[in-house]
Amino acid sequence: MSIAKVYSAQLIGLDALIVTIEVDISNGLHAFSVVGLGDRSIDEAKDRISAAIKNSGYVSPKQKNQKVVISLAPADVRKEGPSFDLAMAIGYLAAAGNLQFDPRGILILGELSLEGCVSKISGLLPILCQARTKGYHTMFVPEQNRREASLAQGITIFGVDSLNALMDHLSGRKHLSPIEANFQDNHSLPPSISIDMSVIRGNESAKRGLEIAAAGAHNILMSGPPGTGKTMLAHSFVSILPPLSYDQSVEVTGIHSAARTLKDELITYPPFRSPHHTASYPSIVGGGAFPKPGEVTLAHRGVLFLDEFPEFERGVLEALRQPLEDRLITISRARGTVTFPAQCILIAAMNPCPCGKGRDHGCTCLNHVLLAYKRRISGPILDRIDVCLNVSKIDYEKLAARTVVSETSAEIGVRVMKARELQRKRFGRFGIHKSCNSEMSAQDIERCIVMPSDVRNLLATFAQKHELSGRAFHRVIKVAQTIADLGRRETIEKADILEALQYRQKKE
Repeated sequence: MSIAKVYSAQLIGLDALIVTIEVDISNGLHAFSVVGLGDRSIDEAKDRISAAIKNSGYVSPKQKNQKVVISLAPADVRKEGPSFDLAMAIGYLAAAGNLQFDPRGILILGELSLEGCVSKISGLLPILCQARTKGYHTMFVPEQNRREASLAQGITIFGVDSLNALMDHLSGRKHLSPIEANFQDNHSLPPSISIDMSVIRGNESAKRGLEIAAAGAHNILMSGPPGTGKTMLAHSFVSILPPLSYDQSVEVTGIHSAARTLKDELITYPPFRSPHHTASYPSIVGGGAFPKPGEVTLAHRGVLFLDEFPEFERGVLEALRQPLEDRLITISRARGTVTFPAQCILIAAMNPCPCGKGRDHGCTCLNHVLLAYKRRISGPILDRIDVCLNVSKIDYEKLAARTVVSETSAEIGVRVMKARELQRKRFGRFGIHKSCNSEMSAQDIERCIVMPSDVRNLLATFAQKHELSGRAFHRVIKVAQTIADLGRRETIEKADILEALQYRQKKE
């Protein structure tokens, strides 16, 4: 009788759970079982690891008359996915006497093919980033996850391409080279969203509103007839956002890895998510029996663009209330509760009416149809939108001109970055751990914002006349402060408040 122990991990939401894998081999009639509340893919691992061990030159568990029990602890937590294959195979070979090593402080993750090769897994980066705080100093991960693993710091990581390679390393026959930490400053935008602001002709007022929204990370609602450039403006918005820092890139890449949407390239730019208006509730907010991130979390540190805003299901729109306010979303299921980050900028686009023309351009919609259309967006959702923009009809002279002088995204992006740096310095003076004006609480506004009494009285008068809510009142101040930051002013002036109030009103 022999027993071995190794360690692996899996994600619960975005939190790493350490899984202890114990392998017991005893005499008796042949039996091979995996216990510990595993899903179908883990139950099927018995065949994968048996074939991988045999094809790697060792005696397969199915070729011996013995009883093999593999336990995955903690036993009361559901295990899912094939990422435990490599650890279970190493545990079996150690219990069978083919390997001797000290498993303490070592995590092993990877899926095995039948020939013994190690395949790529998802959700690796969050585990890597949390492993050190859980007392682990070394990790063995699939070689195909090398680029993702290179983002992690403070832990020794080895890329493994086969079961034999890991056996050689652990036994001391041939050592692997550790993966070097490598964060490349590659902030080029992917082709799907690389629209420069200078390409868009006209709509200067809308561009100004987008610049303000980017500088303070404010939510936006664009309204206008079809074909006026709302979608192009939304896509160009990402090009004026500041690039992600190292910590932000690690965070965003980890989320996409957990959601199985990460491609080969690391995410070093703000993500842009644009779900169709037929998207379901779980796909937007996240969910499932084992909660996975939804679109609002996949847009973390970036943009969530909802085109045809009123066409989304009302339940989907109402579910955005919490993430737009708290910048996180909590999903509760019978098996537990998971909280995902959701610090994104919402860009919503809509037509002024069902026919799309608007009252000033020959709208043919009946009053009750127009009223029903507007009621699809509730007051509480509109209350959480800071900048309302009217995207007017196209200026055909500018559209037909050969050349039109217009600011590039790089030029606008410089002003946005300077404004955000001003905000970070202001928050730093008061010991506030926030980065943008939109994140300020009511208490932060009282501590940080300088607003003369005449400006405050102007805002109070407008708020009373238009019956602004407390939330809307504070959001006007946040937008006004962002406008002041773009003008390199610490004090909010009357012109700043007037412009912020202009964006508060939804134009028809």
